[in-house]
Amino acid sequence: MNLEAVTYLVDSFNGDYVNLKRADIESDDLKLVARALLPPEIREGSRLKYEMMSYSLED
Repeated sequence: MNLEAVTYLVDSFNGDYVNLKRADIESDDLKLVARALLPPEIREGSRLKYEMMSYSLED
């Protein structure tokens, strides 16, 4: 199991879901995540860290 943190950028909003793009590797794939699982203050372009099965806003 991979326990390393993963960094995402908020690409776009799609209703109750958010499209996230990996920021720590080169990839065009988007990950669709329920908005309720993410910090409420996110905006397009926000950097998120996914670690220990939760998302947090990066400074």
